[in-house]
Amino acid sequence: MERKKKDLLTRVISAILGFPLVLIIFIFANDVVFKVCVTALSIVCLYEYFNGFKINKKANPSSWLGYLTSIIFLILQLNSSSEISILYVLFFSMIILVVELLLSKGKKTIIDIIVTIFGIIYIPVMLLFLNKIQEMGKLYLWYPIIAAWGSDIFAYLIGRKIGKHKFTEVSPNKTIEGCIAGIVSAVLLSLLYTVILNNVFSLNINYFVIIILTGILSIIGQIGDLAESSIKRYCEIKDFSNLIPGHGGMLDRIDSVIFITPFAYIFLMMFII
Repeated sequence: MERKKKDLLTRVISAILGFPLVLIIFIFANDVVFKVCVTALSIVCLYEYFNGFKINKKANPSSWLGYLTSIIFLILQLNSSSEISILYVLFFSMIILVVELLLSKGKKTIIDIIVTIFGIIYIPVMLLFLNKIQEMGKLYLWYPIIAAWGSDIFAYLIGRKIGKHKFTEVSPNKTIEGCIAGIVSAVLLSLLYTVILNNVFSLNINYFVIIILTGILSIIGQIGDLAESSIKRYCEIKDFSNLIPGHGGMLDRIDSVIFITPFAYIFLMMFII
């Protein structure tokens, strides 16, 4: 019991110390600085992801290519290149990986290629949508964050207190009660945020739309969390790193955000903006 209380305290302190940094970047960073920060975030998460496979020799991904593509994505965005350029980068990345496979004399396998290209799509490509939302307006950036972290935090807290029914073997600590609590909490927090936007910033966002969209985003975020858990289970690791005390690595912390962001962008484009 004491260990659980200590772990919870560590998680809370880390969250309290880390949130102001997110707040500063979201509020004060200009377009260039924001994109640079997202790229740095991508590289950190890629390092944790690739290293997770390497620790127990589950795969030998080409880490350098992941870092390089993240930087190329940044350059393309800063030069206002079209989205089709991202597909070109992925296409050439695949060719490079196949050539590397052919020249490796058996040191590389098709699994290494799959893990590498999946990592590039899973992290830097999906995080590019944070930049797209930021271009819509900084106020909208909080919707994917609220849906992800609001759901994560309350699913964890309430699941620990009243959770009795296990949700899936992929992540044994998750409960059905926690998942439901996460969805409800994310919706309520998004509604509160929308009230602030409508009354303080004179926006006219439909509350019913926010309820539906946030509920869907929360479910998607929990799917993202389970996807990351399945990767860790395959790699036989508990966390991707110990970068953030009580939370594990950066990828452990933003796995839900990564999955939610592309869908948040689509929903905002279709129903809000």
